[in-house]
Amino acid sequence: MFTSLDISTSALIAQRTRLDAISANIANISTTHNEAGQAEAYQPRFVVFRPDELNRTPEGAVGVKIDSIETSQQDPRWVYQPGNPDAQKEGKHQGYVAYPNINMTGEFVDAMNATRAYEANIGVIEATKSMMAQTLKIIG
Repeated sequence: MFTSLDISTSALIAQRTRLDAISANIANISTTHNEAGQAEAYQPRFVVFRPDELNRTPEGAVGVKIDSIETSQQDPRWVYQPGNPDAQKEGKHQGYVAYPNINMTGEFVDAMNATRAYEANIGVIEATKSMMAQTLKIIG
């Protein structure tokens, strides 16, 4: 029964990390330069999960762990703003500013999905705690 708590806890950690990546994407939706001050659009991040074989129940259920946090390789969204200091000075995108290619609606849907998964796992933890308490009442 404790393994079921470990599985739900691993899912909570995974979904929290996913929400962190989503919130970073939303926060940087207008970021047009990197930490070094160079004109470079922020690249959205996304979290990749994989099964955690170490968290396994006798019935075969497994936990989840974070495999990696990947950076999107999508081309930036180009907006013509020749007066912007981050505008390209030469080349085919001269006068254009590179903005992150982030779909706000998609990010909100992903955030809602992650939040619901988080809530569902909290529900599983609460149900498990309740069953454990009832078991102790029966035994004791």
